[in-house]
Amino acid sequence: MTSANFKATVSALGTELTSCEGDGTKDIVCPLPLNTGKITVKALTFPLAKGTVKIPVEVQTSEVIPTSLASVDVHIAATEQNGDSVICLDVHTNQQKSFEEIAATINAGNHGWTAQAPEKFASVEEVVPYLGAFLPGHESFEEPEVVELPPLNSALPDSFDAATQWSSCSVIGNVRDQSACGSCWAFGSVASYESRRCIATGEDVKYSPEDTAFCSTAGFGCNGGNSAWSWFERTGVVTGGDYTDAGSGDTCLPYSFAPCAHHVPATEKYPACPSGEYPSPSCKHACSDSGYSGSYSGDKQKAARSYSVRGEDQIKQDLVTNGPMYVSFTVYGDFPTYKSGVYTHQSGSALGGHAVTLVGYGELDGTPYWKIKNSWNEQWGDAGHFLIKRGSNECGIDSNVNAGTFSSLEVV
Repeated sequence: MTSANFKATVSALGTELTSCEGDGTKDIVCPLPLNTGKITVKALTFPLAKGTVKIPVEVQTSEVIPTSLASVDVHIAATEQNGDSVICLDVHTNQQKSFEEIAATINAGNHGWTAQAPEKFASVEEVVPYLGAFLPGHESFEEPEVVELPPLNSALPDSFDAATQWSSCSVIGNVRDQSACGSCWAFGSVASYESRRCIATGEDVKYSPEDTAFCSTAGFGCNGGNSAWSWFERTGVVTGGDYTDAGSGDTCLPYSFAPCAHHVPATEKYPACPSGEYPSPSCKHACSDSGYSGSYSGDKQKAARSYSVRGEDQIKQDLVTNGPMYVSFTVYGDFPTYKSGVYTHQSGSALGGHAVTLVGYGELDGTPYWKIKNSWNEQWGDAGHFLIKRGSNECGIDSNVNAGTFSSLEVV
């Protein structure tokens, strides 16, 4: 199909509100009554191949919307040049629930996890800038090559925790704070890198999310990115502590954004996060800690290899053999309310992609889980960690898993 004319009809409570139509190669915008928002059928690229066609539909509403418009039905039809009907789509929208409503719904059911309304965000929409991982299907998504691991000679353990297995590596248990910046992808990358490097070399050293987020080619700073393991292999990363490590002289490039209160009441240690997202600082290719004796170029350490794995058993095998791994997943409206238990998506729409660090696996009350370290400081969730259901690709958690290894010359 080389072109199509689209028509969208918007209804609420059984009454037609408005309709709009136009060429499918351009955005078709349907304004809602009383300036309460708009529904946009996004432009498609023609020609379209035979089979399933994804039609992006964007819904924007004002903060205050009448009850009569809280639920809207959109019927979208398209005809090609000769007048034949080629596309038929129905979209139903509901007003997003508040965190209090989401938490109450979760806690009233038997879902295997408990929820708590976060203090940090006033609405679900405020979570979005704190995400930032590109997921499979995103136009900018990249990952290292997927490999097939050779089978082990022994069975995998029923449960595993990297922080316990390699207790001399404090970096595995250290929960960082990305602050008000969508740099989760850099934190997930560095957390897996510094953990694996400690396991391989015995050197319990923090590496730099600052260098990764704002100097690497893996992403766009606070505006999102991919796993940086390929960049670790090509270019390397410098040492870099947390914001609170600045001035200690221990690392080259500590994180420059102060930790702040995510989802919990502000304290002296964790003041309230800013209302908006920080802008990404420029990369100076220099150490920021004046007390550090090394140089930026001399401080770079590379990975010997980067790769991705797929499948529950392959993921478990690589975790047990080499240590924590970079993973990303889709965040839904109920995830920020997580407090304990094994998370499964129950309520809310998709907000974006989030990158975190896989550190273990096990089973709780009969439900298999992955244990994940987040980068929203240790006061969020269960000491900065959460459990998510394992074995069913919950929220796409198994769809982007990668890490790497280090040269045997470095291993002690």
